[in-house]
Amino acid sequence: MQFDIRRFDIYRKVPKDLTQPTLTGACISISSVLFILYLFLSELSLFLTHEVISELTVEDPVRHTEKIPVFINITLPQLKCEYLGIDIQDDMGRHEVGFQDDTQKIEVNEGKGCRMESHFVINKVPGNFHVSTHSSRTQPDNPDMTHLIHKVRFGMDLQEGKEVKGSFNPLEDVDRSAGQALATHDYIVKIVPSVYEDVRRNIIYPYQYTYSYREVMQYGHGGRVVPAIWFRYELSPITVRYIEKNKPFYTFLTTVCAIVGGTFTVAGILDSCIFTAAEIFKKAELGKLS
Repeated sequence: MQFDIRRFDIYRKVPKDLTQPTLTGACISISSVLFILYLFLSELSLFLTHEVISELTVEDPVRHTEKIPVFINITLPQLKCEYLGIDIQDDMGRHEVGFQDDTQKIEVNEGKGCRMESHFVINKVPGNFHVSTHSSRTQPDNPDMTHLIHKVRFGMDLQEGKEVKGSFNPLEDVDRSAGQALATHDYIVKIVPSVYEDVRRNIIYPYQYTYSYREVMQYGHGGRVVPAIWFRYELSPITVRYIEKNKPFYTFLTTVCAIVGGTFTVAGILDSCIFTAAEIFKKAELGKLS
């Protein structure tokens, strides 16, 4: 007796002349295909999107350098550019008054105000940088330090399109233009080192930070008001590491199989219930007529 491997077929075929197409079945079939297509495209979109995981470490992410790049973009609408400068100090003894390298000043408010951008580096020790008139040879009568911060960034710029939950530029668009004209604005900044590694193993170091704020009146020698905009910073020992990862293909394949199988199973049960109920109703109608 010859062995027939077709005995192992668990998907036995039913001849077409033994099946009965119905309008309800056609509607359910079309709806099922559309539903499967929608879920498939949704899962495909999720699969092609990189997953970003985060973890906390206590390592120094940038051991090869002791400097942190800083970028500041700020507008003082009531103080002329000729008076403005940036001063930098830290616990290593650095003290620069009127930092000018890579600094740009643009007149605003018909020359009455100034928008200033500057790139510089700071050491990895507690310190401060501040916007003031200290470096100016002549001092204004009323140095109005009301301001609008456009951006303050520590470390490398995190590219747009990176969906990362974090505090990379919390000072963006902070408006202090309604404050006291001669007040000193004090920002206490806590810098958190961060590492971002994409799927191509490219690594950037965009530092995060949080801040607190206070507004005070500060007096110099002779009781003269000497306002400034201070950014006092210190570094956290904790590092946040972000890593982009591709989702495994087998999870996508498993999900697609579950979508197709589950949809057709539920659709088959629904179609069978509707068909059975319709047959029972027809038999009941025939029984009443007879």
